[in-house]
Amino acid sequence: MNKIKVAIIGSGNIGTDLMIKIDESSSILEVACVVGIDKNSEGLAIAKKRGFSTTHDGIEGAQKLSEWKNIKLVFDATSAYAHAKHAMICALDGKQMIDLTPAALGPFCVPVVNMDEHLDSKNVNMVTCGGQATIPMVAAVSRVSDSTPYAEIVASVSSRSAGPGTRANIDEFTRATAKGIEVVGGAQKGKAIIILNPAEPPMIMRDTVYVLSIGGSEEDIRASVDDMVKDVQSYVPGYRLKQEVQFENFTGNNKLHIPGLGTYEGTKVTIFLEVEGAGHYLPKYAGNLDIMTSAGMGTAEAIARKKFGVEI
Repeated sequence: MNKIKVAIIGSGNIGTDLMIKIDESSSILEVACVVGIDKNSEGLAIAKKRGFSTTHDGIEGAQKLSEWKNIKLVFDATSAYAHAKHAMICALDGKQMIDLTPAALGPFCVPVVNMDEHLDSKNVNMVTCGGQATIPMVAAVSRVSDSTPYAEIVASVSSRSAGPGTRANIDEFTRATAKGIEVVGGAQKGKAIIILNPAEPPMIMRDTVYVLSIGGSEEDIRASVDDMVKDVQSYVPGYRLKQEVQFENFTGNNKLHIPGLGTYEGTKVTIFLEVEGAGHYLPKYAGNLDIMTSAGMGTAEAIARKKFGVEI
C-alpha cells in the first residue's frame, strides 16, 4: 500500500513525538521530511538516524528538498507566530496543513467531537494539548444539557514537557483553548488556565474541568462523560478519569454567581482527568504530548482516507 507522505515542521518536543509516533504506529502515513531551524536539535538528530530527510533552514529549506513535491500533508509544530508564514507557503504549494500550534487560522478540530466536519479544510487546527484533553468533557456535558453557560479548565503539565515553543505560546494557548471550549465544546463562555508544574519527579498531566449545566441530569451527564472517555481512549489509552464526576446544585437562595456573567441556577459539574503518555519520546508523564500528537495523527489519517482514498 502506498502511504501518504507527510512533512513535520518543528523538531521540538511535539514534532519529535509526532515523528516517532507516525513512524512506529501509522499504517497510512509516512514521514518524508522533518524541518527545523536548529541544526543541533535532538529532534533533527533522531530524524536523521531514522533515515528521514531533514533541513535546519526552515520551510524554505523544505521547499528545496526533492521530497517536498510528493508531500500531501504538513504538520506544523512550531509556534503560532511562525504558523502564519508556513500556512501561506503551504497553501501556495497545494499542501494541506494540520496545525499543532495555537494559531487557530483554520477551524478547531477535536477528533471525538467534530473531526468529520473539517476534513476538507486546507488548514485544521488541533487547538492545544489542554484543549484536546478537556474539550471532549465540556462537549460531553453540553450534549445532554439544555445549555452550558460557562466552562473553565485548568491544565497542569510538567515543566519538563514544555519546550521553548510551548512556553512562547502561553498567551495563545489560553486564548485558543478558551475559544475551543466555546466553539467545539458548546459552552457559551469558556476560560482556560495552564500550569507548568516544576515538581520533581515530574508529575503526570492533570486536568480539571468545571462546567455549568442547565437542564442536564446527573445520570445523563455521568453516562455521557463515561462514553466520551472511552472514545478518547481509542487513540490515547492513558486518558482516564481520576475520580468520579462531582455535582453541586445551585437553586433557590443558593444561586451561582459568575463574575462578569451573572447569576445562575443549575449544576456545577467537576471532572478530574489524568493523561498518561505513550512514552514515544518523552517519558509517560508527558501526556500533553501524547494527546496532541495522537489527535493530529488521527486527523491526518482520516484526511488520507477521505481525500486520498487510502485504506488501512
